[in-house]
Amino acid sequence: MKPHVHIITSNFSPSPPPHLLIPRRLPSFTRLLTLSLHPHDNPHDARRRSSAVSRRAVLVTPFLAPAGSLLLQQSQSLAEEITPPSPPVTSPPPKVVVEDALVSARIYDATAIGEPLAVGKDKSKVWEKLMNARIVYLGEAEQVPIRDDKELELEIVKNLENRCVENQRPLALALEAFPSDLQNQLDQFMAKRIDGEGLKSFVSHWSAQRWQEYEPILNYCRDNEVRLVACGTPLKILRTVQAEGIRGLSKAERKAYAPPAGSGFISGFSSISRRSTMENHFPTQSIPFGPSSYLSAQARVVDEYNMSQIILKEVSDGGATSLLVVVTGANHVQFGSRGTGVPARISKKIQKKNQVAILLNPERQYIRREGDVPVADFLWYSAARPCSRNCFDRAEIARVMNAAGRQREALPQDLQKGLDLGLVSPEVLQNFFDLEQYPLISELTHRFQGFRERLLADPKFLHRLAIEEAISITTTLLAQYERRKENFFEELDYVITDTARGIVVDFFTVWLPAPTISFLSNADGADNMDAIKGLLGSIPDNAFQKNLAGKDWNISHRLASVLVGGLKLASVGFISSIGAVASSNILYAVRKIFNPELVSNQQVKRSPILKTALVYGGFLGTSANLRYQVRMLVT
Repeated sequence: MKPHVHIITSNFSPSPPPHLLIPRRLPSFTRLLTLSLHPHDNPHDARRRSSAVSRRAVLVTPFLAPAGSLLLQQSQSLAEEITPPSPPVTSPPPKVVVEDALVSARIYDATAIGEPLAVGKDKSKVWEKLMNARIVYLGEAEQVPIRDDKELELEIVKNLENRCVENQRPLALALEAFPSDLQNQLDQFMAKRIDGEGLKSFVSHWSAQRWQEYEPILNYCRDNEVRLVACGTPLKILRTVQAEGIRGLSKAERKAYAPPAGSGFISGFSSISRRSTMENHFPTQSIPFGPSSYLSAQARVVDEYNMSQIILKEVSDGGATSLLVVVTGANHVQFGSRGTGVPARISKKIQKKNQVAILLNPERQYIRREGDVPVADFLWYSAARPCSRNCFDRAEIARVMNAAGRQREALPQDLQKGLDLGLVSPEVLQNFFDLEQYPLISELTHRFQGFRERLLADPKFLHRLAIEEAISITTTLLAQYERRKENFFEELDYVITDTARGIVVDFFTVWLPAPTISFLSNADGADNMDAIKGLLGSIPDNAFQKNLAGKDWNISHRLASVLVGGLKLASVGFISSIGAVASSNILYAVRKIFNPELVSNQQVKRSPILKTALVYGGFLGTSANLRYQVRMLVT
C-alpha cells in the first residue's frame, strides 16, 4: 500500500509584527520536539504525526507571533530602563531679540542746527546713544499732563530693559511722582509684599486717573525686576518751602533737603547766560521777581537738589554698568547739562556724555541758531500726537528724490507744499514715483488731485475701481436681459440708462469711502467753505482707515465717518436715481410719439421718481455704505 500523503492547503498568511520575523516553513523546534517524543516509531507513523504536528503548528503559530512580539518589546523596554541615561545636552541660552517697539513714534534730533532733524525709520543710533549713557531723563508735561507721555515712557522702558538684558546691565527707574519717603513702600511693592491697591493707599493725594496712568509702568517694573526709585521731595517739605521758604524748615530738614551754602544751586539758578538762552526760546514770556516767584524758585532748588542727591546715590550703588531712567518734569531737564536743571546740577560728577535728556511730546519746536544751547538731546512724540510740520526725515526724502532723478519743481503743487512742511513720508514719495512709470496712471495723478490723493493712499485703487465696475456692468446687463427677454434690443435705451446709473453709483461707492492723503490745509479753499472743509477734514474717509501722520482718530471720528459716508452715498443714490428714472420717462415719451403701437403693447408701469429715489438713496446710504466700509477693513 502506498503511504497516505496528507496535503494541507490554506490561504491564511499571517502578517508578522514589526519586531518578529516568522519564516514561511514550520519552525525547527517543532520537528525536533516530534522526533524526541517518538524516537522508535515507524516511518509511516512518524510521517502521520509530522503532518498532524504541522497542522497544529500552522494553527498555533499565528497566536504565538503576537506573544513573541510582546515579549520582545518588554525586553527592549527593560533594556532601556537598565541603560543609564545619557547626559543632557546643554544648549546656549536663547538670545534676547530686541524689537523696536516705537517704530511709529516720531523722534527728532534737537541738537541739529536749525529745525529739529526728524529721525527716519532706522532709530539704531538713537538707541545706541541711550545705551551708552548712564542716565536717561524723560521730561514730561507738568502743567497739563498728557496721557501719551505715560505710554511713551512705558515703551521706552520696555525697549531699554530688553537691551539691558541682552547686555547684562541692571536697569532702574526713578519717578519724581513718588516722594523719597515712600521708598520703603516701593520696595515692598517690588517684593510683592503689597499689591497695587496697597501702594495706591500711600498716594491718596493722587487722582484716580493719575494712578491709572502710572499703574502699567509700575506693574511692568515689578514683573521684570526693574528697580523703582522714589526721587521726589516729600510733600511736607515742598509745601513748607513754597509757603515760607527754606528758612521755614527745621535744622534737620534743612540739612537733609536744602543745598548747603556755596554749593552753587542758588547762584546757578539765575545765571545770566542761562537766562539769555531761555529768552531766545521764550521771548514773549516775562520772568517776574515778586515774593511768590522767589519762594517758587526756592522750592524748585530744594526739589532739584533732593532729586540730584538720590540720582547720584542710585548711580553709585548700581555699579559702573547700570542704567538709570529718570521720569520728571520737562522744566527739570530742559537744556540738559548746559541748563539749570538736574542734569546741570550733577554734571560735575556725571560727565555730560553720560546724560541724555528727552522731552516727551513738547508743544513747540524751536529753530536752533548757531551758539544756542539745544533744548534737549531728543524730542520724542507718540504716533497719535498731531503733526503739522517736520514729520519725516528730510535726508531720506532727499535720497528718494536723488534716486528718482527728480526735482522738487516738477512735482504737483500739493506735493511741493507737503515737502516744504515735512508732511510727505519717503514711502508716499516713492509710491508717487512708482505710479509715474505707467503713462495712464501718471496722467491721472498729475492732472487730477482726487486720483492722486487716492492712489498715494492706495496704489491699487484703480484695480479695485475696475473690478467693481466690471461686476456692476455684467450683473446689470444680465438682470436687464432676464427681465426683458426678447424685448432686450428693442428696449436698449432703457437698458443703457439703468446701466449708466449703475456705473455712476458704483464709481462713487468706491470713490467716496476710499482713503486719501492730502497735503493741502483746510484754509486753502474759499472763506465760506472753511467750516465745511474743516469738519470733513477732521474725520477719516473710511471708518477703518489707518492713522496718518498728524492725525489722531478716535472712535467718535470713525463713527462720524460711517455717518458722513452714508449721507454722501445716499445723496449719490438719490440724485442718480432721479436722473435715471427721469431719463427713462423721457425716452418713454419720445417712443410714444414716434411709435405709439410699440409703447402700447409694452404695458410697462412707470416708476414714481421721488419714491424710487428715496428707496435707492436709503439702500446706498445703509447697506452699500456699510458693505464698503467693512470691505476697506478686509483689503
